[in-house]
Amino acid sequence: MTLQRHHEERHGAAPEAVRAAPATHRRAALVSTAAGLLLAVVWSFELVDSVIGDTVANGVLGHDAKATALTGTGAGLLFALVSGFAGTFTACNIAMVASIGPMSQAGRTPRTAAGAWRPLLRTIGLLAAGMLPVAAAYGALGVLLGDRLPQLSTASVGDMPVRLIQSSVVFGLIGLALLYLGLAALGVVPDLFAGRPAGRVVVLGALIGGFLIGRPYPLFNKLFHWAVDTGNPVYGALAFALQSLGNILVVTVLFAALVLLSRGRFLRWMADPRRSVVVTGSLLVALGVFTVVYWDLRVPAHFGVGWFPSMPYN
Repeated sequence: MTLQRHHEERHGAAPEAVRAAPATHRRAALVSTAAGLLLAVVWSFELVDSVIGDTVANGVLGHDAKATALTGTGAGLLFALVSGFAGTFTACNIAMVASIGPMSQAGRTPRTAAGAWRPLLRTIGLLAAGMLPVAAAYGALGVLLGDRLPQLSTASVGDMPVRLIQSSVVFGLIGLALLYLGLAALGVVPDLFAGRPAGRVVVLGALIGGFLIGRPYPLFNKLFHWAVDTGNPVYGALAFALQSLGNILVVTVLFAALVLLSRGRFLRWMADPRRSVVVTGSLLVALGVFTVVYWDLRVPAHFGVGWFPSMPYN
């Protein structure tokens, strides 16, 4: 059932603006697809990985994050959180920005400004409920499997590293899932989460936790090797959970600021079904397309598998 039919059955015949929404949603899907393609072309991994990521990690930790050895459990777990935060805008994590829309839909509109805390905590809790079990489970499994995982391999198939082949497979699947969620939110394809916005947020959280399964980010690779060297699956689970919490720190603070500084008006603004559908669907489609195109077309092309346009600075 489309959002339009659902609205009409609950509230009666819709006004003309709402009846025209499906065409608006299709246009939003096309524009978002184009935006995702463009982002994949212009993306600079040197900027987000090295200039931003390394600078942030070095500044917070107070030393060279890549070169300094991790000594002790406390240092390793702190590094997990900081490196997750530093890698917020990497290509293997930027899709988490799409969670803003679904979180806004899942947040019940507060009646008063003081009541804005409750939907805020609820939606952040839903995202974490999907994310943390996946991240922690993979951390424990990663310690148990160690170098048997392609993600920790130094081998190559042709010119392409095996660890990046795992990245392409994992992020390709995650990107397709994000794309489906976006098209479903726009009513272009059947929506398994129609009337269940909380479920959409939990699933999105699980996908964000799954980012670690394919993540090639150098600071995460260092963390992964440290966790394996400890030989303790509990440390692996804690480290990966903290990495994921660091990954969503920026989007969580942004969402909290939108909700609290507006005294709940942001959630009331997003309560308009036409507005929330377009915002949610557009973000998911754009970042889903970006994730698929970047990891399954651009990255392989960099190693001579296929072709993809390259900007001069890349």
